[in-house]
Amino acid sequence: MKINNVEIGKNNPVFIIAELSANHNGSLEVALETIKAAKRTGADAVKIQTYTPDTMTLDVKKPDFMLSQGTIWDGQYLHDLYKEAYTPWEWHEQLFKTAEEEGLICFSSPFDATAVDLLESLNAPAYKIASFEITDIPLIELVASKGKPVIISTGIAKREDIELALNACHRMGNNNVALLKCTSSYPAPIDEANMVMVKDLAERFNVISGLSDHTMGNTVPVVATCFGAKIIEKHFILNKEIGGPDASFSMDEKEFTSMVNAVREAEKAIGIVDYSLTEKQRKGRDFSRSLYVVKDINKGELISEENVRSIRPGFGMHPKHYSVVLGKKVRSSLIKGTRLSFEDLEE
Repeated sequence: MKINNVEIGKNNPVFIIAELSANHNGSLEVALETIKAAKRTGADAVKIQTYTPDTMTLDVKKPDFMLSQGTIWDGQYLHDLYKEAYTPWEWHEQLFKTAEEEGLICFSSPFDATAVDLLESLNAPAYKIASFEITDIPLIELVASKGKPVIISTGIAKREDIELALNACHRMGNNNVALLKCTSSYPAPIDEANMVMVKDLAERFNVISGLSDHTMGNTVPVVATCFGAKIIEKHFILNKEIGGPDASFSMDEKEFTSMVNAVREAEKAIGIVDYSLTEKQRKGRDFSRSLYVVKDINKGELISEENVRSIRPGFGMHPKHYSVVLGKKVRSSLIKGTRLSFEDLEE
C-alpha cells in the first residue's frame, strides 16, 4: 500500500496516524495548531472526520436516538453530540493545506456520499472507513471506486462483516485495503485489546493490518507493532484542558511523542530472523566456557575431572569435547591456566 509517496507494509516503518476527530472543540485555530503539534510528535499523518450532524443522523428526540450503551456520552442525543464534534466542511481545505505544509499526509473518514465528493475535490490520498460504518456497504463501494487506499476499522465487526466489506472493495476493483483491529470502547479496556488479532487479520484476509487504538498509554501500540501492525492510529489532542467529546481518551503532544518513540523502539527490537552473530556478539563469545587446565598435569598423566574443567573464558576447546578428552594422556606437562587443545593429547 502506498499513500502519496509513503510505502506502508512489508519492511517499512509503522505508519502512525494522529486522529484529530473532535479535538478542535469548535476552533479552527486549535485544529491548525493540533496539526502542527502532530508533526512535532513524529506522526506520519493526520486524519479528520467528514460529516455533519444531518449526514449522520436525525434531529429527533426519541429513545432510539439517545446514547445509553454505557458510553462516556450517555444521555446525549446523537444529533447533539455530532453537532458538538463535527469538523466544519469549510475548514477542510485549510486543514489539508496546513498538513501538506507541515509534511504530513492528511486524509479523512467520510460518512456519506457528499463527504466523499468534498474529499475528492481536495484530492484526498486515501480513505478511512470508521468502525461503525463497516456495515455501510454502499459507502464502502463508493469509497473503493475512487481507486485510492482504503483503511477499514473493525471495531464492531464480525468475520462476516469484514468479508462483506472486503468483497465490496474488490467488486470495485480495489485491492488496496488495510484492516485495523479496534476496540470500540472509549476509552477501551486493555484486557479487551486482543492484539493477536492484528496478526490474524493480516494472515486470514491477506491484507496489511494495524491498530486503531482507544486504550490509554503506549502498551497496546507497542504490542500491536510486535504482532506486525503496519498502521497505528491514535486520537490526538493539543491540550486535554481544551475538553470536548474525545478529550478523555486522547493523547496530548507529550504522550503521543512518547508513543511514537516507543513504537520506533519496538520496531528496532523486533529485528529479523538471523542466527549469525553481530561483532559485539562474536566478542561476547570470549566470555563463554571452554576447557582449561585447572591443576598442573605432568607428561603422560591422564586428564581427569580434577585437572581439566569447563570454565570461562572461551579461548580453549569447546566443552562438547569434555567427555572425549577425559582419560586421555597428555603429550607434555601442562600448567594451570593452559587452554586445552587436541594437540596436547596423545593419539
